[in-house]
Amino acid sequence: MHEAMTAAHRTPETGAPSEAPGIVRWDLAAAAAARITPPGPKMSAGAMQAAVASMRRHAEASVDHVHRITGLEAARDLRDSTVLVVDRAGWSRANAQTFQLLMEPAVEALRRRRPEQFGAAATALGGTATAMEMAAVLGFLSSKVLGQYDPYAGLVSALAAQRHPGGRLMLVAPNILTVERELNVEPEDFRLWVCLHEQTHRVQFAAAPWLRAHMMEQIDELADSLMGQAETLGARLTEAVRSLPGRATGRGEPQPSLGVVGLLMGRREREVLSHLTAVMSLLEGHANFVMDGVDASVVPTVKTIRRRFERRSELQGSLDRFVRRLLGMDAKMRQYSDGQRFVSTVVKAVGLEQFNRIWQAPEHLPTEAEIHAPERWIERVLGAGAPPR
Repeated sequence: MHEAMTAAHRTPETGAPSEAPGIVRWDLAAAAAARITPPGPKMSAGAMQAAVASMRRHAEASVDHVHRITGLEAARDLRDSTVLVVDRAGWSRANAQTFQLLMEPAVEALRRRRPEQFGAAATALGGTATAMEMAAVLGFLSSKVLGQYDPYAGLVSALAAQRHPGGRLMLVAPNILTVERELNVEPEDFRLWVCLHEQTHRVQFAAAPWLRAHMMEQIDELADSLMGQAETLGARLTEAVRSLPGRATGRGEPQPSLGVVGLLMGRREREVLSHLTAVMSLLEGHANFVMDGVDASVVPTVKTIRRRFERRSELQGSLDRFVRRLLGMDAKMRQYSDGQRFVSTVVKAVGLEQFNRIWQAPEHLPTEAEIHAPERWIERVLGAGAPPR
């Protein structure tokens, strides 16, 4: 990326968690991801500075549009977190820090239970090998992600005494520039369109200030449980292979695919994963609902952008599709559509004000079953208080 990007906007200023020996050398993973990922389109210093300024301007302007479309007062004059325009290396470094933060409690629990597995030699070798695998994942994703709201970044910053109440919103400049050129769309319109999605996530966590801690508790429980059952991994892996799609059940019918990771889990782990899946479906679907609520008065070429962006997804190469399936990105895309149907159905049935009760408490979050049957959520949460259809 051009010097104008790398000098001022490359790396989010965050403090990394402690560098005690662990199962992943996150600093090495971030550095390796930066080396293996191409920097993106080349531009003059002036053009890059103008593009960065444009993205920042649209990030600021999009909050008012989110407020109007969602009706959430949390979006009014929102100043809870930082907005960063980054390059691919900066995105990889920021996410390595966040992944380390989220995994550290489970790693520490495993360290206490099995100190013999965390000797200097074992952690040096294992942490380096795992770092290279994580670098490949970070490198691939850093070339695809257009923007990201990271609600956990405030916790990372707190570790370095750089406290701010919210997370951070990152716009990955080289990817936005690459896609807007590929689609041949109006750059200013496309940048605002992208910002609307990410700012919606920021507003969601501002409207539900308990949500970050709730999700961290669920992630901690899931990671700790999985790491604490390493001794049964072999048996569970064997059972998972036996249960893969295409293998006959007793009735000669193929079992539905849960993915190998899902099949390795016990009942409680699947419950937690199901809950996290439902929450992510809600968050992504709600952001898409906002993007679809934008009309030509806000983004003049919005119909063209939607049509070409959807067409672009259909034209992915076979290798790209394979990697996306491997990383679970196909499942994420289904979360977008499933969650958007849920939000649209509820809003149509009971109105925006009633739907927004979903941000009031953890008990109001939908289950995975309710994502696919919105009327169940309406009955459970709104009950007799729901207005007639």
